[in-house]
Amino acid sequence: MHRTPLTFGRRRGVYVDARDLLEDDAPPLAPGQVALFEAFDVVYRSLCALLYNYVPLSGHPGGSISSGRFVQALLFDTMSYSLADPDREDADLISYAAGHKALGLYALWALRNEVARIAAPALLPTDPRAQLRLEDLLGFRQNPTKSTPLFLQFASKALDGHPTPATPFLKLSTGASGVGVASSLGLAFAAADVYGADAPRVHIVEGEGGLTPGRVAEALAAAGTASLGNAILHVDWNQASIDSNRVCRDDETPGDYVQWDPRELAYLHDWNVIHVPGGFDFNQILAAQRAALKMGNHQPTAIVYRTTKGWQYGIEGRASHGAGHKLCADAFFGAVAPLMEGIERDLPRCPDGAQMCQGGQDGVLVEKCAWDALLVVRHRLERHREVTEYLADRLRESSERLTHMGRCRRAGVPRVAAVYETAREVLVAPPEDRMSRPGASATLRGELGAALAHCNRASGGALLTAAADLLGSTSVNMIGEGFAAGFFNAESNPASRTLSLGGICEDGASGILSGISTFGAHIGVVSSYGAFLAPLAHISARLHAIGAQARQAVWGDPHDPMIVICAHAGLTTGEDGPTHADPQALQLLQENFPPGTVVTLTPWEPREVWSLIAAALSSRPAVIAPFVTRPAERVPDRARLGLAPPSAAASGVYKLRAARGAPEGVIVLQESGVTYAFVNEALPLLEQVGIDVDVYYVASSELFDRLSAEERERIFPAAAAERAMGITGFTRQTLYRWVTSPRGRDFTLHPFQHGHFLASGRGEAVLHEAGLDGASQFEAIKRYLGRAR
Repeated sequence: MHRTPLTFGRRRGVYVDARDLLEDDAPPLAPGQVALFEAFDVVYRSLCALLYNYVPLSGHPGGSISSGRFVQALLFDTMSYSLADPDREDADLISYAAGHKALGLYALWALRNEVARIAAPALLPTDPRAQLRLEDLLGFRQNPTKSTPLFLQFASKALDGHPTPATPFLKLSTGASGVGVASSLGLAFAAADVYGADAPRVHIVEGEGGLTPGRVAEALAAAGTASLGNAILHVDWNQASIDSNRVCRDDETPGDYVQWDPRELAYLHDWNVIHVPGGFDFNQILAAQRAALKMGNHQPTAIVYRTTKGWQYGIEGRASHGAGHKLCADAFFGAVAPLMEGIERDLPRCPDGAQMCQGGQDGVLVEKCAWDALLVVRHRLERHREVTEYLADRLRESSERLTHMGRCRRAGVPRVAAVYETAREVLVAPPEDRMSRPGASATLRGELGAALAHCNRASGGALLTAAADLLGSTSVNMIGEGFAAGFFNAESNPASRTLSLGGICEDGASGILSGISTFGAHIGVVSSYGAFLAPLAHISARLHAIGAQARQAVWGDPHDPMIVICAHAGLTTGEDGPTHADPQALQLLQENFPPGTVVTLTPWEPREVWSLIAAALSSRPAVIAPFVTRPAERVPDRARLGLAPPSAAASGVYKLRAARGAPEGVIVLQESGVTYAFVNEALPLLEQVGIDVDVYYVASSELFDRLSAEERERIFPAAAAERAMGITGFTRQTLYRWVTSPRGRDFTLHPFQHGHFLASGRGEAVLHEAGLDGASQFEAIKRYLGRAR
């Protein structure tokens, strides 16, 4: 018997050990330079300890400390960027996918600011919004309503517990279970498309625990497949999470959570891997980072640093993950003793019983202690000018290097502004030559694909699209038509607008496409069954909306939308059964976010799609979520039927049919399947027996909310909601706003009215089982109006 051992198949990525790099070349730093970096790291580690102690026994000191040295190397050596211009598009980016390391991020950003303030003030941004100062650390994990004296005196920034774009140099909101890796890789996809072979590098900071979510494996697969060579993942491999000190398998020792180590995971997905056994050795760190910039094989690179969580803090491993020394404990002062060497000042000791609270004397006292401690840090840096001048020179070199690179946008780069211009044109004059004609057979998904393809052609390809192995099935393949065939590859097929994001990977794909949109040069489009995508994309959509809102609050920028196409939505996907034909999906997104951040769309017939997607794009929310059905339907002749034109849908809610005389009642419709059943079956029956009603359609709650109060009342008066009963193919709760009387809600027809999930079958059969077919609607309306026999 022949026994062939299982090995990895051929990879484009390569494996390198940082120690081998140092054997081949001179070390990046001379001993004196290493000493300067190490002196700075003492200040950094101490500041992490101070933040946890004074502001306000909260945060994650362990991982902030273990990742500190390799992030310092990035900021002061490897990255090419300008401290004076955090939004410079051609600059390298850094993204803290490990959002729990925010304590370290803020500490390092403030220290970098101090370095420039002391040794090279001209490097600092002139706009204070673009700086993170030492004074801002008083706002760590604080609410902007904080009213303590120093917070107000210094106009300190409220720094969120996990990173958001309110912080300079950050584009993403991160920290939610692996989303940051996916969205950071989305930034790299977008940068690669805009700049081509000379794309800015995207440096992603994460730990091995942050690699365990499934969406991370999906995202790693996508980047490796697409030859995303401008992505560099920096893994803080310290083996400690909240609950475990053995996250991964380590040589022959099984892991508590997974049986791979970070090197194997990255290499599996065709990444270059550089192992840094001495994760606190500045020369190993810099040798690895400089090598990553020169790999030359177009594959993404993971640098895996072996570290210890809570190194030299006095508490190590998982005990230091989200906890630290008690307030002003002796062990805390022992941890920061190196900071105090040669300094005549003392750190403040909070008196016994001082409480960490937002207000009252204790809060004021602790804030004063915190500021006095921060002044010790400032004093240390001001006394060690050789450290600050050395690091300031490196910041200056980084800016000069970026300018010397002369990175330019590639020829033919898409123009995303043209998407919004085209949307406004569609609102004014829908393109009849591209829209399905009345009487034709068409699908909502196909019409949406055609509308988005129209925008994509106008923009030169600003829409980048992916689906969970459902490109043709959900019709988003149309968006990439007219561009290069096949899937996008940064090296071999960069002109394609269609992304391969790991296969059946709604979760990872949503994160990647949110990052693509965040870069600002594209609109990311992701598609799958609404039953799957609405829940699986929810976290990425929420973080994208949080980031967009944070950015807007600081800079006033409009949102950069991502489009989450919830396809095959509703009961007419009945052949697939209740696992797929899910009426619950809309409730996860509709009116479930702060106003202006998300717009849901529920068109009922194909021609409505154009005005709805145009209105949504024109309104620039962070997330646009169209719900579109699968089967082909006959496009209604609305004028012949006495129905409002498709363009009326742009208001979000509109009167689909006005009563011919005094209305006996009000019917509110929502969802395509039930509305076709009403228009084709129930309405003729009502007209036969002389029942005359006003009929409203809910196409987008959020678009309706963008109207003035007066306009909303004109279109859908509150009195109409009091008289209404509803008919929806989604859950009853999605109509509560439009049907306000208890009786109207009791009579509202919805998929779960019989108390069970619906069975499989053709769409019309499932509608009949639910009591949502036209005949059932007719009988229910008669009962509601008291016209039943």
